[in-house]
Amino acid sequence: MTFQFSTASRNAAADALETAIGTGAILKIRTGSVPANAAAADTGTVLVTMNLPSDWLAAASGGSKSKAGTWEDTSADATGTAGHFRIYASDGTTCHIQGTVSQRAADGGSGDIQLEQATAGVVAGQPVTISSFTLTIGGA
Repeated sequence: MTFQFSTASRNAAADALETAIGTGAILKIRTGSVPANAAAADTGTVLVTMNLPSDWLAAASGGSKSKAGTWEDTSADATGTAGHFRIYASDGTTCHIQGTVSQRAADGGSGDIQLEQATAGVVAGQPVTISSFTLTIGGA
């Protein structure tokens, strides 16, 4: 049997996840495929490193939380094609969330995080902005 949860339960789980990760969350975008799980070693080249806003997710609604504030790196670390992201605690090494990266939805992107630009290509020294990120708790 598959569990189902109330919206209030899913909202609480989403809010608790943001609390567990903390206010100093760090997002890194890397080349290549997503690792097997969040505990697996980092893979790929780091293209982008950004310190997320202290309140980096909006309040949960409908079992989901979307990005809050501006998620931007004003100067990308390296050049390459974005393949996956990882969100770390403030230590920059404890990964809590990972997923795929693509260009913005208007240009055909369907990644878990979508870049503001029209491609998933990142150029060293150029700004990179996240246009979309929504965390949805399952069990609806």
